Amino acid sequence: MDKKVVLITGTNSGFGWLTAHSVAALGHKVYATMRDIEGKNAEKAKALGQIENITVLDVALTDEQSVNNAFDKIIAAEGIIDVLVNNAGISMFGVAETATTADLQYMLEVNTIAPWRLMKLALPFMRRQSEGLIINVSSGWGRFSAPFSTVYASSKFALEGLSEGLHYELRSSGVDVAIIQPGAFPTEMSQKLGVGSDPSVSDDYQAIADLPNKMFSAIGEMFEKGKPNPQDVADAVVKLINTPQGQRPLRTVVDPSTGHIVEAANEAIATQYAKVLTAFGMQDLLV
Repeated sequence: MDKKVVLITGTNSGFGWLTAHSVAALGHKVYATMRDIEGKNAEKAKALGQIENITVLDVALTDEQSVNNAFDKIIAAEGIIDVLVNNAGISMFGVAETATTADLQYMLEVNTIAPWRLMKLALPFMRRQSEGLIINVSSGWGRFSAPFSTVYASSKFALEGLSEGLHYELRSSGVDVAIIQPGAFPTEMSQKLGVGSDPSVSDDYQAIADLPNKMFSAIGEMFEKGKPNPQDVADAVVKLINTPQGQRPLRTVVDPSTGHIVEAANEAIATQYAKVLTAFGMQDLLV
């Protein structure tokens, strides 16, 4: 197996942490990004940096200069980038109307614009070598916008929109774009749910105020029954890396609890998507 240069964002915990370990264990060169490696993430950065084949980079994904500097370091050291894993993200839960415009802007900045920023940097190198892989970690809520996750889902919808169009645009260049859609997993992200900055409207939603608790109870039951393992997401990334060029699926669902629902929706949409491309004379992109 060819050894690849792999950039993974959001490696201080959860999916990113596990993915960095799993990819490096295969002998690939991993550049793992996280914020504040001299401060709050110092211990995690030190631990990850001690793993063979992993270099930790301090990157603030919402700071374009920080991202550019990190990317320049990778290119200076390696000359290429083979795989980009846009894993970093933030979440928000609660009544959508409690989110301010600034809340939505920040959600999109982290979950959608930051991945795009990195894709724009990586694509010229990937196209030049006629080979590359971009993996964008979305969510089941990238397919369905669930109540109380509306703002979060909107950012994942946007990420999926970017990914889906690019998947077909880049096919002839040798670059693959793939989406991973995780379900609910017991990670640090799921325990650090953001909330809207404008709680003044909350009282107007008393009629449905008990529904979030019902949702959390249902998720708790899923965790207890299915015991979802976050390592499954890291394994899905590894599988995509190992899959031959041009054979990688657009979407990979990783959800032992409700994944069959997302998969059914993906299949139905894929059928209609093919009809749309054909209707507009782009059927060659489906091959």
